[in-house]
Amino acid sequence: MLVKSITGSSIYQRILKEDAGWEYLNFEARLMKKGEKWSGDTGNNELGIILLGGNYRVKTDRGSWETKYGRSDVFSGIAHTLYLPRNTAYELTAESELLDLGYGWCETDQDHPARFKTPDEAAIEIRGGDNATRQINSLIQPGFDCHRLVSVEVYTPSGNWSSFPPHKHDTRKMDEHGHVTEACLQETYFYKIDKPRGFAIQQVYNDSRTLDEIAVAKNNDVVLVPEGYHPVAAGHGYNVYYLNFLTGSDQLLANTDDPEHKWIYDSWKGLDPRIPMV
Repeated sequence: MLVKSITGSSIYQRILKEDAGWEYLNFEARLMKKGEKWSGDTGNNELGIILLGGNYRVKTDRGSWETKYGRSDVFSGIAHTLYLPRNTAYELTAESELLDLGYGWCETDQDHPARFKTPDEAAIEIRGGDNATRQINSLIQPGFDCHRLVSVEVYTPSGNWSSFPPHKHDTRKMDEHGHVTEACLQETYFYKIDKPRGFAIQQVYNDSRTLDEIAVAKNNDVVLVPEGYHPVAAGHGYNVYYLNFLTGSDQLLANTDDPEHKWIYDSWKGLDPRIPMV
């Protein structure tokens, strides 16, 4: 399901679990002008805030932090990440002429520490090969001290494939040792494209093909992945960024590849030299 951006509001993208028919995951993106404040309380939710562009300072009853050297946009550096646990009051103030934020949240019955994560703390992974090479920056990665939230940002160069070979995470599976081999996760793909006319193409399909959709995602669009496999292709001439939020059965990214395309792992000859992009 493709969700277009909202115009005429500081919140320019919104996915609420009630509207999506999901159990857990919510997502919003907002633009703020210098000096503008965003106040709230996480209530029964844990909240992950990703800096897309600009700078902010934030005061909470768990601590105060500031992004003094935030990136100007997603193609200019790695994100700052702020994790706030449930029952946290906060006031965030824009310190740049324009502040761009993406954030996801979900209900929780657990308490975890607040954490402010700087770009140098984000592990960078180069995944894939040939024209399926992409860069993954871990923001709220598996093993992060939280309940359910997971978030990564992914860079896919012009013409490359991403989230490929296709994988899914819609059925919780365990091996004979009790290890989770596939988690059941809901996921959002929030897109930024480096040129105004750019786009990505994303397919979402399941084994039975009762779900088989193609979405053309442009800047600030969101693709919802309720189930199934979900590969992405960056339009030729356009570098593609997407911010993933996931939540569900486990704080993991355990997944299952589409068996029809697993052979591709053994076909790669090298890595795309355009990666890493940031």
